[in-house]
Amino acid sequence: MNLVLMGLPGAGKGTQAEKIVEKYGIPHISTGDMFRAAIKDGTPLGKKAKEYMDSGNLVPDEVTIGIVRDRLGKADCDKGFLLDGFPRTVAQAEALQNLLADLNRKLDYVINIAVDEDQLMRRLTGRRICSNCGATYHIIYNPPKVEGICDKCGGELYQREDDKEETVRTRLEVNKEQQQPLLDFYDDKGYLRNINGNQEIDEVFKDVDELLGGLS
Repeated sequence: MNLVLMGLPGAGKGTQAEKIVEKYGIPHISTGDMFRAAIKDGTPLGKKAKEYMDSGNLVPDEVTIGIVRDRLGKADCDKGFLLDGFPRTVAQAEALQNLLADLNRKLDYVINIAVDEDQLMRRLTGRRICSNCGATYHIIYNPPKVEGICDKCGGELYQREDDKEETVRTRLEVNKEQQQPLLDFYDDKGYLRNINGNQEIDEVFKDVDELLGGLS
């Protein structure tokens, strides 16, 4: 099965990716992992990507696509793959279509974990961190026994700047604007499947599993 996984920050994409990989035995391929592997292996494209990254520039699409092509050509992708963090633009999505056609493959589904914005805000703004030992809590899902105090060391809990409401809301808006053209592209192609991410983790995966069951 050949899949692309999408979702806004806080949608639980990483958790669902782990469950898909565990059950179906396909590799989880994130953009960051691909770049790191290509750079570590010293491939020609890895070296090119490193030059751009070292100079603080974005890696051009042709280099990114080349690295994706190399990765999808590896033996562990023979039974399929789960792409995460790529494509990010319609141009990259079109390039992926062409790349897969060259490899005589096609996408099965683009799975979008869809979560209400209010729910995302609760998830993303609720994190608290101990100023002393670094332990992480969540005021709703993993609260400390005493509000504002670390269970482990008694240190004071604080909220990181990038977890504050205004910052999170801006981040979500930027991500929504970037994702919408991609969602529209894949919807038009008939690949898009929206999964209700407002549910408990196991319920979300149950829906994902039902979708993927027909492919295996």
